[in-house]
Amino acid sequence: MLYGIEKLELANLPTPIERLVKVSRYLNKNIYIKRDDYTGFEFSGNKIRKLEFSLKEALEKGANHLITCGALQSNHARATACVAAKLGLSCTLILKGNESDEIDGNYLLDKLFGAEIIFISADEYAFRRNEIMKNIKENLEKLGIKPYIIPEGASNGIGTLGYVNCFEEILIQEKKLNIEFDSIVVPVGSGGTYSGLYIGNQLHRANKKIIGFNVSSTAEHFVCRVSELIDETVDILPEKINICKKDINIIDGYVGRGYSISRVEELEFIKKIAQSEGFLLDPVYSGKAFYGLFNENLKGRFKGNNNILFIHTGGQFGLFPKKDVFEL
Repeated sequence: MLYGIEKLELANLPTPIERLVKVSRYLNKNIYIKRDDYTGFEFSGNKIRKLEFSLKEALEKGANHLITCGALQSNHARATACVAAKLGLSCTLILKGNESDEIDGNYLLDKLFGAEIIFISADEYAFRRNEIMKNIKENLEKLGIKPYIIPEGASNGIGTLGYVNCFEEILIQEKKLNIEFDSIVVPVGSGGTYSGLYIGNQLHRANKKIIGFNVSSTAEHFVCRVSELIDETVDILPEKINICKKDINIIDGYVGRGYSISRVEELEFIKKIAQSEGFLLDPVYSGKAFYGLFNENLKGRFKGNNNILFIHTGGQFGLFPKKDVFEL
């Protein structure tokens, strides 16, 4: 229970923290990774932390059907489809893509979990996804079904609590590991993970730097989005915090060719990390963000930060649709 707010117990928590020996030696810093890709297999990644809170609210409201949205290889959509099946709920996924797309990765799992999939265009997704989900909800209600809408990435006030909870988990692990992290680094795709860590940092007056690498859009966009999410989340909590936009630290420049589109250098970096450290980054989120963390350290941007924790947000199923573009 977090500040009197209950959640479901779905994820394998706490997730471990590991020191990356070779990367640390190369960068002359202590680089650690929090393995939120270990939260589960079917619902692995950061999304399940948010869904623990969202789904508790859905069940309390008597929902028996989930509606959410994402890209074709959305980790969040896959995790939602999995949890719906686990809890005996039906599920509709609004995906940006085409029915003719190859059935692979998360899309394959969506179908295995029995989710209804509705495809929409990129423009519809960008400008009308919330309207489309609302229309589906209204149509289902006419049939006597009780739907619950989860926004993109489960990034809203209730979902963001998942990473407020995660921040408290990190504080406990610091004591066990006898280390204090200067910075916590995370990919930013819908804003909820970053927002939760920011709020946790403020609530506990931990004075850590919460640093994000946006994997889509721009840093400016996400500073505004994170500000909105923080406001929405703080309204739920009994304790209020002060928010200063200038403290929202999101580093731009690593979106590359676009969301979920990989550059050769990014894929080569993922391969090098796999071969040197023995773990897999995903090409959409953690691959871009860790590539950014690595290069910004080389540029001296993390000067004075000696103990850095990177949050691995999962998503390795997204590697499989990229199999033809890796040089192996």
